[in-house]
Amino acid sequence: MPLTRNTSFHRLGAHSSTSSSPLSSSARCGCRSLLFAPMVKLNTLQLPSKRLVLSYIIDWFVILYGSLHFVLLVGVPVPRAIAGVGGGVHYADPYYRPFSVIDLGISFPHQRNETVPPWLLVVLAMIIPGVTIFVVCLILLPGPTADKNTPKLLIWRRKFWEWNTGWMGLGLSLASAFFITESLKNLFGKPRPDMLSRCNPSLDRLNDPNIVVGGYGQDISNRWVLVTREICLQTDRQFLNDGFRSFPSGHSSFGWAGLLYLSLFLCSKFSIGIPFLHPTQYTQNPQYTAHEKKQVSTLPRFRSRSPPRSLGEIVIPRSLSSSTAGNDEREGRPRRERGTPSSSVVVPLRNRAAAPPIPHLVLAFIPVAVAAWISTTRYTDFRHRGIDIFVGIIIGSCTAWGAFRWYHLPIRRGAGWSWGARSRKRAFGIGVGEGNYVGTEGWGERAVEEGRSEEPLER
Repeated sequence: MPLTRNTSFHRLGAHSSTSSSPLSSSARCGCRSLLFAPMVKLNTLQLPSKRLVLSYIIDWFVILYGSLHFVLLVGVPVPRAIAGVGGGVHYADPYYRPFSVIDLGISFPHQRNETVPPWLLVVLAMIIPGVTIFVVCLILLPGPTADKNTPKLLIWRRKFWEWNTGWMGLGLSLASAFFITESLKNLFGKPRPDMLSRCNPSLDRLNDPNIVVGGYGQDISNRWVLVTREICLQTDRQFLNDGFRSFPSGHSSFGWAGLLYLSLFLCSKFSIGIPFLHPTQYTQNPQYTAHEKKQVSTLPRFRSRSPPRSLGEIVIPRSLSSSTAGNDEREGRPRRERGTPSSSVVVPLRNRAAAPPIPHLVLAFIPVAVAAWISTTRYTDFRHRGIDIFVGIIIGSCTAWGAFRWYHLPIRRGAGWSWGARSRKRAFGIGVGEGNYVGTEGWGERAVEEGRSEEPLER
């Protein structure tokens, strides 16, 4: 069974071997293996500390607090106490910007049936991405690089962590986009394109000085003035307030926050990205860019524990360098550059990266296409102008990228993994000079003893 060097099994075994017993040493080892097998598996898993778990619970609470705003907006029934905590931003009165009753830009008809109602937006931008992240983490992780002897509990721990960070990033993106958008809506108070149909203005009050706030066209017509919302006959206050929340588009920001995050997540897990050439040292060796003299199907590979001398070289053991040096040109490999060490061969630039399959690109593009479709419906439904939708897209894209990088490694260099957990002592914060949230103490309930390894052993 796979064991670890830091398990209590070895300590218990060492203590028991000193006691006298009629059983042989091999028999005693067999008995201890049966008795303490569950304990070995638990220690292999190494549960995180309570302090660390509490810090991530607080993170989840903050994220869910923000996400609850949108749940209330959709109209899902929640307890009154929770509604009082989570519904403040959306249900606050916006700024009422003065408008003109002859402004054609706000004279579009109001459409009761939206192409993408709020509940459908939640399904497209939150539920579907969440389910997709869960399925990917459940089926595709930890990937083909996992050792066959890795304990199952360790594999499931990695699955759970990737799932946790995937959902935390999605929640952070959606909550941030919703907070920013709703706050800006209330601060700007810009009338929607269908504002007049919501307002139902009373034209008989255009001469009321308490309603007219500006305008210099009275000599031409008494309608060429700016008026306040007091001219409206609409009795549904919430319906009228929503008419002053045109900038920016909430559907656009929320849709791009969830679906662009999903696209980035898929690009990370499936390694979908534009081929990238890592920076290398300047050289005039034509072997880096010249056409090969002979067709080869594989790159040169040699077993060695020494790291490559540079990004453009593959190390060859010295024991093989003398025997392979004369065969480089005959076997089609690039010839070694003059003046370079005899333990390296040049890898052409074109062989250091390749384009991913096009079906993978289509897979990552589908969420972006859905987000773009959601944005266009806000224009055709007369809910927003073009600038409102454009700014909403920028907000959603920024929160999606920021939330993704908050929990995940870069797409081209991270091999699809998310960042690990914070250290136990740095779970709630760090001081000046500590650098980052990962320390030598680890994240477990107890620190791993110095000199002991976590690598699995075979017994």
